[in-house]
Amino acid sequence: MYVSMKEMLLHAHRNGYAVMAINCTDMEQAKAIVQAAREECSAVIINVSPRQMKAHAFGEIMAPMIRGLAQEVDVPVAFNLDHGSNYEDITHAMRCGFSSVMIDSSSYGFEENVRRTSLIASLAHSMGMSCEAELGHVGQAVEADNTKIDLYTNPEQAKEFVERTECDCLAVAIGTAHGSYPKGFVPRLDFDRLTLLKTALDMPLVLHGGSGAGEDNIRRAVACGINKINVCTDLFKHGRQVMADAMKKNPDIDYMDVNIAAQNGMKDYIKAYMRLIGSSGWYTFEKSTGPELD
Repeated sequence: MYVSMKEMLLHAHRNGYAVMAINCTDMEQAKAIVQAAREECSAVIINVSPRQMKAHAFGEIMAPMIRGLAQEVDVPVAFNLDHGSNYEDITHAMRCGFSSVMIDSSSYGFEENVRRTSLIASLAHSMGMSCEAELGHVGQAVEADNTKIDLYTNPEQAKEFVERTECDCLAVAIGTAHGSYPKGFVPRLDFDRLTLLKTALDMPLVLHGGSGAGEDNIRRAVACGINKINVCTDLFKHGRQVMADAMKKNPDIDYMDVNIAAQNGMKDYIKAYMRLIGSSGWYTFEKSTGPELD
C-alpha cells in the first residue's frame, strides 16, 4: 500500500513502537526495504534527501518505482522527502508523487521556522500528504553537534510550534547527530527531555541520526515515545560491506549478482532493525487496510 506517513505514525504513537525511515538511492535498496516490510508485516518509510535526489536518485524515477513496489504488498509504505529545506525542492517532490514531505527549517529562528513550516504543512495537507517538521537542530556528528545542549528541543516551544504549524510529526533534538560518530563513541541521549516532549505534545515524535546511536539507546528512545527513526549511514555501510565481501569471495562475480547480494544483505539488516524497534507483526497479508487505529 502506498500511503502517507500520517496514519502509520499515529498507530505507532498509540501503540508504543517506532517505524523505520530508511534513506534509499536505488532499486536494490527500494526492493530490500519493501521486501523486509512485507516479510516482517511492518509499516516502513522510504526517505530520499534533496542532495541524494540531485546526485543520483532522481525523484521522477524513484517515486513511480516505489509506488509500484508498494502497491504489490499489503503493508503501508510511505515515500518521504527527507530534510527539505527550500520551497523548490519540496514542491518538486510533491510534483513527482511523493506521499510525504519533511520541511526542515530548524536552522532558522523560531518565528521563521513556524512561518515556513505552516506554509508547507498547509500545502501538503491540501494534496493528501503528511508533513514532518523539526524544532531544535539535529546537526552533524563530525561537528559534535549532539553535545550542544542549546540545539536541543525545548518542550514548551515545541507545544506552541505544533499548535501553530499543524505538522503531523515532529523531529526532536535530544542528543543524536547525522553521519558517523568517532569510532567507539555512543551518544548520550536526553531521555528526560524526550519524556517531557512526549507528554506535552502527545503526537508522533521522530529521531534523526539513528545510525550509530546504539541498540540500548534506540530501545529506550522508543520506550520514551519515539515513533519514527531515520537510518541512513548504517545501512549504506552495511550494503557496501556486503558487496565487498561478495566480490572478495568471488572476484569473477557478475554485476547483477553483486547487486542481489547487497539487496539481500540490506533486507536482513532492515528486518532485524524492525524487530528492535517493535514495528514487526502489526500488519498482515490478509488485511490490506491495516490495523484499527483506535
